[in-house]
Amino acid sequence: MQLDLGGRHALVCGASQGIGRATAIELAELGASVTLLARSVDKLEQLAAQLPRNHAGQRHQWRGVDMLDTAALQTAATEVASASAVHILINNSGGPPGGLASSATNTAFETAFRQHLLAGQTLLQALLPGMRGSGYGRIVNVISTSVKEPIAGLGVSNTVRAAVAGWAKTLSGELAADGITVNNVLPGYTRTDRLDSLLGAKAAASGQSEDEVAQGLIATIPARRFGEASEVAAVIAFLCTPAAAYVNGVSIAVDGGRTRALS
Repeated sequence: MQLDLGGRHALVCGASQGIGRATAIELAELGASVTLLARSVDKLEQLAAQLPRNHAGQRHQWRGVDMLDTAALQTAATEVASASAVHILINNSGGPPGGLASSATNTAFETAFRQHLLAGQTLLQALLPGMRGSGYGRIVNVISTSVKEPIAGLGVSNTVRAAVAGWAKTLSGELAADGITVNNVLPGYTRTDRLDSLLGAKAAASGQSEDEVAQGLIATIPARRFGEASEVAAVIAFLCTPAAAYVNGVSIAVDGGRTRALS
């Protein structure tokens, strides 16, 4: 199986923690040079120094950028791509706050679309020439199982995640002939800061303890446990390899079997 990413350059968003951090480690293990992107400069600098360098020419760097700052994001991505073509883009960013769609403000929707959809489009346009020139591109969007089954209490998130999934499916048809695949990974309940935040919010709203809320969620998962960031990262990394060249335009749930939808 062709899993070697030696000579490839990956840009990983949201790399300072959770699934983004785990993905950066997996890609580096497979030989990719990794550019880390997030707001937390100190965490990025530490991670860049710790990433594996087992292949010739493998080097890692970081950029401190807020995904909501479209102009700064465009500048950073253009500079990175101008220095070295980017072959792999991992679109990953923290989810919007919980709440009902019916009571969400216009600003909440605008912020979410800027952070997720517009950020993805900005990065795509900056990196696409390098992917086309190399004849190799892998775009993986880390979104949510809500694109298959909307999650109660996450109205804004459900909406923007579905928009990103539609964008990705459209791109998968437009770019496939250039050797570029576009796929989505849909994490289920995964041990990250995001899950901790959701547990806290549900506990506050229900009057239950966080442990009681957690056990209630676990009961909905056939695997009877939360996932680990490394398990999601392993699927993301596979989609970036030569072995996954014919996997295109799909949304893969990594959720222990919780999602009941067939497609």
